[in-house]
Amino acid sequence: MNFDQIKKIVVTGASGFLGGRVLKDLRKKYPNARLVGTGRRNHRKKEFEDLGCEFLAGDLTDRQFCVELLKGADLIIHCAALSSPWGKYEVFYKSNVEATRNLLTIAQNENVRKFIFIATPSVYFNYKERWNVKESDPLPEPIINHYASTKLEAEGMVLGLNRPEFQTVALRPRAIIGAEDTVIMPRVLRAYHEGKLRIIGDGKNKVDLTAVVNVIEAVRCCIEASISAMGQSYNITNGEPILLWEEINEMLRRLNLPIVTRKLPYWIANLAASGSEKLAFFNGGKEPALTTYGIGILALNFTMDITKARKQLRFIPKMTTREAVEEFVNWYKTQSDAKA
Repeated sequence: MNFDQIKKIVVTGASGFLGGRVLKDLRKKYPNARLVGTGRRNHRKKEFEDLGCEFLAGDLTDRQFCVELLKGADLIIHCAALSSPWGKYEVFYKSNVEATRNLLTIAQNENVRKFIFIATPSVYFNYKERWNVKESDPLPEPIINHYASTKLEAEGMVLGLNRPEFQTVALRPRAIIGAEDTVIMPRVLRAYHEGKLRIIGDGKNKVDLTAVVNVIEAVRCCIEASISAMGQSYNITNGEPILLWEEINEMLRRLNLPIVTRKLPYWIANLAASGSEKLAFFNGGKEPALTTYGIGILALNFTMDITKARKQLRFIPKMTTREAVEEFVNWYKTQSDAKA
């Protein structure tokens, strides 16, 4: 895609972690393009405007808002989603399927040329050890939760519309970390400070993580990729499976905190999480502190094959997991200092 001809790029989910980082990076890489971010919350509007970006707060299920947002756009990077292992199907469907359908319909009306969708590798999870999962591997039945199932439905809609004049592609990045992470590492730290963090299982499980820098690089690859690479989904990781608990303890060390050493057998943690889910179901449906999905993520081996992205998108990871942990820690310290 020739960026000399690009006039307007829209990034959804810009008030969140990935969308915000994507928007700011695009400002540096493509200084002549008009960049518009959107999200439900308005709290980062000044931050983006100070960088020369625009920001429109709104609801992507509102068709009229989407018309205003996408008017004159050439490219959309759809990062927005409701991401949680728990909740009502109708809420996920509205946020993840209806919003995407709106964007797709209006994007075609506005002659948007490329639609980059941030999908999820949660569609692969099945409570089992999994190694080198490929995009072509059969998906579990049923899909693990409402988040994964609605994201998969939205992904299917996106890829099904791919054609030369409206190119679409989906990225499945696993466990995004780095500066501005408000999800993975902060949740680990909250559990740690509340005295609830335990090594689940033997602590030797290998997993793939993804530096946010590498997701941004994958987005760039999609922007510049040929038509032949479009209409497909791609696994995105750092390309280096790591020992999860070793990296968690590395983060704690860098924050000058004692490392976590206490262990809890997987079966006990899973039983406790199952009980919490049942209790939550009968007590109004509020998300429990422990879920079987969350326990599985912390305890099981889970790695993904990124050969397809390397070959077809020419994706090359730019940052290692250890560097991403360092990036997060350096940023997190500034946040802690600001609150002090």
